[in-house]
Amino acid sequence: MAKTRAERLISNADGMDAVVIANDGEPFLDSTFWYLTEQTSGTFEGSFAVVRKDGSMDVIVSVLEEESANAGKGDVRVYHDREERERFIRDALSGCSKVGFNMHSATYAAVQYIKKVAGEFEPVDAGKAIGDTVSVKDAKEIEATRRACGISSKVAAEIPDYLSEGVSEREVAARMDSRIRELGGTGNAFDTIAAFGEYSSQPHHMPCDYRLKKGDTALFDFGSKYDRYCSDMTRTVFLGKPPEILERAYEIVREAQAAGIGEYRDGAEAKAADLAARKIIDDSEFKGKFIHSFGHGIGMDVHQDISVSPRSDQILRAGNIVSAEPGIYIPGVGGIRIEDTCLITENGCEILTSFDHSFTVV
Repeated sequence: MAKTRAERLISNADGMDAVVIANDGEPFLDSTFWYLTEQTSGTFEGSFAVVRKDGSMDVIVSVLEEESANAGKGDVRVYHDREERERFIRDALSGCSKVGFNMHSATYAAVQYIKKVAGEFEPVDAGKAIGDTVSVKDAKEIEATRRACGISSKVAAEIPDYLSEGVSEREVAARMDSRIRELGGTGNAFDTIAAFGEYSSQPHHMPCDYRLKKGDTALFDFGSKYDRYCSDMTRTVFLGKPPEILERAYEIVREAQAAGIGEYRDGAEAKAADLAARKIIDDSEFKGKFIHSFGHGIGMDVHQDISVSPRSDQILRAGNIVSAEPGIYIPGVGGIRIEDTCLITENGCEILTSFDHSFTVV
């Protein structure tokens, strides 16, 4: 029988008697809670998932979340007041001397509160155990990601229809966000980036009132969510013929992405993809213009722990979902980025997003 997600987590949590995922409320909500409980609704503020050494899991929620919690995984403990909640926490952590927390999201106040309630124990960072667990996707997660990628791919195919001289970055981003929901997405994976003209040389530019002009680059980095799982893709097109340097840059980025994706497979060093893509760019006239890493892990959070960078020491595994996003950025001129979401397989990878990579002039 396949291990549950809670069992997989605790098996990765060397030396820990338990792992606690604490959801304090906005903005301190941890996607690991929904990963473990497999819930798609409910905010679960003031809730706790406690995974113990035997792989069992208590899900401690208020009466507000009772119905949603009962539809998911774990032994649900519903509290009606603070005293009842604290009793459930003490029971769940009874006998534990070393307790793991997701130090990437757990607040100091939450850890101190649980120590006060449950008695003295050693709090330790369970971040690596969580990352190692959530980075290998099961069939249910892969299917949700496919659905998210399918929605984004449909939006990408429509982008040329949204573009005309004088349209603003904000207007196009709003249309894309609306289409994500119209096509069945449950939300955005992150704030949509729409960057026109010189703004496209800023990798994390936020849409402004700039209006598209002839010869401008139009770069879009966006993603949808489906059942909490993210997609991530970038498409770069042009309104009219751009400067020749950007045409050359586009072809180099396209070649670099193909080289990097060619290194994606089970057992490969994560850095190999970045180094392959970076070599293509640095051997061209655009040396030094690739200013970020080739990729990152994707799951319920659009950025997960897998680092596809030249300094990464991680090994890719079948079931990882990662981005492939080389870019070239020329301040004062513009930028090019091409990005897809990829599933690592035994023999290579499957590209889950789909759109035309060819040089496109609208």
